[in-house]
Amino acid sequence: MGITEDKINAFKERAKKILEMGGQKAVEKHKAKGKLTARERLDYFFDPGTFHEIDMFVKHHCSNFGMEKVEIPADGVITGHGLVNGRHVFAFAQDFTARAGSLGEMHAKKICKVMDLALKAGVPFVGLNDSGGARIQEGVESLYGYGEIFFRNSAASGTIPQLSAIMGPTAGGAVYSPAMTDFVFMVKDSSYMFITGPAVIKSVTGEDISFEKLGGAMTHNEKSGVAQFAGENDEDTLDQIKTLLSYLPSNNMEDPPIVETGDTPDRTSPELDTIIPDRPTRAYDMKKVISSIVDNGEFFEPHEYFAKNILTCFARLNGRSIGIIANQPKFMAGCLDIDASDKATRFIRFCDAFNIPMLTIADVPGYLPGSAQEWGGIIRHGAKLLWCYSEATVPKLLLVTRKDYGGSYLAMCSKHQGADFVYAWPTAEIAVMGSAGAANVIHAKEIKNADDPEAKRAEKIKEYDDLFSNPYCAASSGHIDAIILPSETRTHLINALEVMATKRETRPPKKHGNIPM
Repeated sequence: MGITEDKINAFKERAKKILEMGGQKAVEKHKAKGKLTARERLDYFFDPGTFHEIDMFVKHHCSNFGMEKVEIPADGVITGHGLVNGRHVFAFAQDFTARAGSLGEMHAKKICKVMDLALKAGVPFVGLNDSGGARIQEGVESLYGYGEIFFRNSAASGTIPQLSAIMGPTAGGAVYSPAMTDFVFMVKDSSYMFITGPAVIKSVTGEDISFEKLGGAMTHNEKSGVAQFAGENDEDTLDQIKTLLSYLPSNNMEDPPIVETGDTPDRTSPELDTIIPDRPTRAYDMKKVISSIVDNGEFFEPHEYFAKNILTCFARLNGRSIGIIANQPKFMAGCLDIDASDKATRFIRFCDAFNIPMLTIADVPGYLPGSAQEWGGIIRHGAKLLWCYSEATVPKLLLVTRKDYGGSYLAMCSKHQGADFVYAWPTAEIAVMGSAGAANVIHAKEIKNADDPEAKRAEKIKEYDDLFSNPYCAASSGHIDAIILPSETRTHLINALEVMATKRETRPPKKHGNIPM
């Protein structure tokens, strides 16, 4: 046996040991929970045979508490790059079978290296998180590692898409990097994230709460809004990430990919001509409007479970990616509140950062009234919508289907906030407020002194209706570009999107604005 063969065999033996991860017993225990291993996740995520691992042989440098005798294969994290649906992506996957995927100095350096490479290459970066947190034996080196990752999250923000999947425990400092990325995916019943765990909470506050209720997938999808997606299992979660990537460009210098969907641009949607209820107080499902308009009725919805009074989703019009923001009359009449404002703002800024045109669909009676909203800062949160729509320079289309009142008219991408094309259905109502409230304010004295106050009130309500409960007043001032038949909405939007595909718009030079936070 020659020297070369000896070295090759030694290499294979080392690699084989690392590929066994935390060992058979640890792997079996991990898989018994219905979870894929870190390597299986990467194999499933990337196109077959395209994943190239980096830093397989990295070792930790810790010699405290007997750690010099501890072997951690790949230092608990697998890093590399490959193709996802034929497009380049960098990723890491923490290996919970290897010392609970704990993060130390070298573990963090591996992640930082692929983050740097992703930024240089201008391709998306995906993190699959499954870790017990900081490697306590390494002390400040673990904290240093988290800090280096956070710095890179900030540097890459708005330049390349950054996606995080929580596929097991993520606690303490480990939660901040996912929160700094663009979208967070979680796995139902097997992932959780929180700053302090149930045991600490009970010892400090006396509150007894489970891991799942405190920081599980549905908690963060429904209550906190920290996560935007909840997968049924590991595979479903990874499939969702791949779907999202299909709508996105690789970086901020590119346009989103154009896909042949097979749906014709001149398709009409007769069902939309009857979707608006006869009574203005009745609800309808805005998702039906969206599915009737977009290619093949398909859209992909972040934050499906959070702030349901507003919808955000990705879809395609004639093969072009678009981001849609729409009021949902089925929930809270489509009112804007604190959570809805935050949800929409985050989505709008993402679309603008990555050159994704936006369609806003407005049916909004106003901002949600009440002391809880006022004390919670609805003024500040609501102002974010005005800010981010005004700031955005991508093509912006607005469709008004029914109510569009007051400050919320402005907040839903009005012409004055930079909408390039504004369309309205004949059912649109654009005014400061609803006709009943307006009549009571404008004609309060006249109604009070009338022989028949109720008849006078009805007369004045109709008068206001005739003036404003239609799109023609706004159209006469040029605030609406066209009043269109609902059934022909798709064609109008596609034509507008095509003509604005080369839009160029700049803002005054500055370091950055000071968004109301």
